[in-house]
Amino acid sequence: MGKIDTFVSEQLKEEVPQFNIGDTVRVHNNIKEGTRERIQMFEGTVIGRHGGGISETFTVRRVAYGCGVEKTFPLHSPHVVKVDVLRRGKVRRAKLYYLRDRVGKAAKVKELI
Repeated sequence: MGKIDTFVSEQLKEEVPQFNIGDTVRVHNNIKEGTRERIQMFEGTVIGRHGGGISETFTVRRVAYGCGVEKTFPLHSPHVVKVDVLRRGKVRRAKLYYLRDRVGKAAKVKELI
């Protein structure tokens, strides 16, 4: 194993949260402002997961004040403290980019029961 592989394996998280596309999640993100640190939460629907290993990311979308907001989080980042799954979504796609064009109830994802 090379030096790069050793470094990458050290940086991987021990417990990776289990969530899928279409799930409603709350991401606890560590924000550093000057010398102070705080945890900010971002709640929304997972519309995509990309990559694998250390570079795996997921995109969360929510509508705030009538405007769609999307954030992409690295899964193994030390800034992502925790990911809570609030609802399981029932979807038939790997990427939910079509939600960008939907408004209101049409932008909802059915709940998996």
